[in-house]
Amino acid sequence: MEPRDRFFYGLSFAGALAILSSTMAKNPVLVPFARSLGADTALLGLIAAASTLPGILVSLPAGSLSDMLGRRKVMYAAGVVFATAPLLYLVVHTPGELMVVRFYHGFATAIFGTVASAAIVDNFPDLKASRLSFYSSATIVGRGLAPFVGGGIIVLTAYDYRDVYWAVALAGISAFLAILAVYGQGRDSKARGPRGVPLRQQLVSIVTDGRVLVASSMEAAQYLAYGAFEVFSVDYAVHIGLDAVWWALIGGAQLVVVVLSKPVMGRLSDRYGRRAFILFGLLVDALAVLLFPLTAEPLVLVAMSAVFGLGFSSVTSSTQALVSDLCVRSSSGSAMGFLSTIMDVGQFAGPILISLIVGNALWYLGGFWTMAAVLLVAAGAFAWTFRGEGGTGLQRERGVRSP
Repeated sequence: MEPRDRFFYGLSFAGALAILSSTMAKNPVLVPFARSLGADTALLGLIAAASTLPGILVSLPAGSLSDMLGRRKVMYAAGVVFATAPLLYLVVHTPGELMVVRFYHGFATAIFGTVASAAIVDNFPDLKASRLSFYSSATIVGRGLAPFVGGGIIVLTAYDYRDVYWAVALAGISAFLAILAVYGQGRDSKARGPRGVPLRQQLVSIVTDGRVLVASSMEAAQYLAYGAFEVFSVDYAVHIGLDAVWWALIGGAQLVVVVLSKPVMGRLSDRYGRRAFILFGLLVDALAVLLFPLTAEPLVLVAMSAVFGLGFSSVTSSTQALVSDLCVRSSSGSAMGFLSTIMDVGQFAGPILISLIVGNALWYLGGFWTMAAVLLVAAGAFAWTFRGEGGTGLQRERGVRSP
């Protein structure tokens, strides 16, 4: 096995542990835990969104800093947060304290996700979508296990929510040790991009490119719906009287589908181009969230969650690669950092926006249909922006004119 492959699989394993820890801290335990502390619906949205705010603040600086200093030091910082944040859940007693802990925990995933993506793009420029998708699927294995492990602990401990966070701490410390092992081998990817171009010029080239902004906004729209769906699909299940087993199945169904489908989507994206997969996924997810609040049948809710996972997989298998294709004048850390920032704007806004709707007269129907409206508007904007660009491959997506 080549050194870059060993590095890649080690990084993917570390990512799986990291995301297992961070996801178990919220799915499915966060909603009932916050409710038990006295959080109302509006405050629940803020608590859920708190962990995504660091992504808005630090994703771009972390990516750019890793371009300059190398990935290792920045990844070590993420590992420290993964190891320490879970222990703080054990000492919270108010919704406000829980919000602060969620905010701190968010720095780990914000830094790790951005820098890991940049490292993969550096090492696999010819296979970026398939490798990014494989890495994402590895992390989603952790994300997919989290609701089942967390839900199982809740049931076995007679709904003692704090016991879940001991498991979160174990996974977080394991992730830190895995990061140390991966980078302790001495391999540290260097930024690939235009040499000698100042960081300011790289950032200007990103934010002034309309197609980069639109492509990044697709990630934001998808994660707005994802962040809201992750919280309120479980909250809806609680509201209609389903027990913790169904919370776990609904929360986990979409993630299982993503694990299975995303590597395939990534390989197809590398071969046939990005745009069709992004558009398809947005439309599929819009359909899933339109139908979700129209039933109280648990098996149907699990099926709709799985359909949502398929759409999510289709979009996110291509957006990172498309942005990297388009950002030909910037280093990978800055490009992935910008995308992560825009993504986290969406994921931060989603739970807050939908909590305001669910908490008022529109109830769950209005909340889920608002997600659908966002996805449909995004699909229209994407189709319009990339209209008339022929070809199934990547030539035009990388800004190269066909002969």
